[in-house]
Amino acid sequence: MNELLVHADWGSNPKKRWMCLADIRGGSVVIDAPVRVGEVSTLWHRILHRAGSGTAVTVGFDFPIGVPRAYGESAGISNFASLLPRLGQGEWADFYHPAEKPEEINSRRPFYPMRPGGTKQHHLFDGLGLSGRQALLRRCERPTEHRGPASPLFWTLGGKQVGKAAIIGWRDVIAPALASPMDVRLWPFDGELDELRAADTVTIVETYPAEACIHLGFDPPGSRWSKTSQAGRASKAAAIRAWAESRDVALKPRLQTLIDDGFGMAKEAEDPFDALLGLLGMVEVVRGHRPDGAPDDAAVRAVEGWILGQASA
Repeated sequence: MNELLVHADWGSNPKKRWMCLADIRGGSVVIDAPVRVGEVSTLWHRILHRAGSGTAVTVGFDFPIGVPRAYGESAGISNFASLLPRLGQGEWADFYHPAEKPEEINSRRPFYPMRPGGTKQHHLFDGLGLSGRQALLRRCERPTEHRGPASPLFWTLGGKQVGKAAIIGWRDVIAPALASPMDVRLWPFDGELDELRAADTVTIVETYPAEACIHLGFDPPGSRWSKTSQAGRASKAAAIRAWAESRDVALKPRLQTLIDDGFGMAKEAEDPFDALLGLLGMVEVVRGHRPDGAPDDAAVRAVEGWILGQASA
């Protein structure tokens, strides 16, 4: 089966959105240099045009796909995949509009705040009726031996926040895909990854480039190297090339140049680098070198979702 893998490094700022693609044809894997995501409204058309008929398409996004189980229980959510198309409509009409004031926070309007100024995370916990920060973390977002905890999904301020990216990703990318004529599957909500991937289908997965580094055998970012510096990125060139050789993956010449150069000096170079790392992590799982990692946990598979390849132990 021919397959197209796409990994999009996401952000609320369109300039920070990059994607990297891998073609799997006849058993060979060829990876292109990252390109900008571009206009979101045409993203699926461009991906399907690149894939061609009869190809399985697997697309990874590094924003959360799913909600914390504690919030799901309080909001009456039993299945995230079936809820997502309804967000922004009817009783969920205000879902994508971050609350401006603490008193506006509720289960149908959980993102906060609209803007900085006198805002505290405890406003979010109190407004949603949850016990604290831990209750707003999905199982896959809790600290591991390699990294600290993620920022709570519904928080929208600060450099580590993921709320704004999730809003754009759910509203403008995944929901339109689910409403389209495409055969779209959400992992792990719709089943096992190997069962979802099939010709003329699109399977959407959640990724995390920093986690992918661990899967590829690298030290995680922040541990003796930084992906925000050209020197730090270039320090991983030999490891990336060694991984590609060990997995029989071909890197196109332009990509090889970028890898060796640490993706250049530009401030935004971290973003295409992350797009590549996330894609390599996807290749590792799709080619059977690493399990997808989703635990046998009903709440994870129906409500929370999982980061592709992350170990559940």
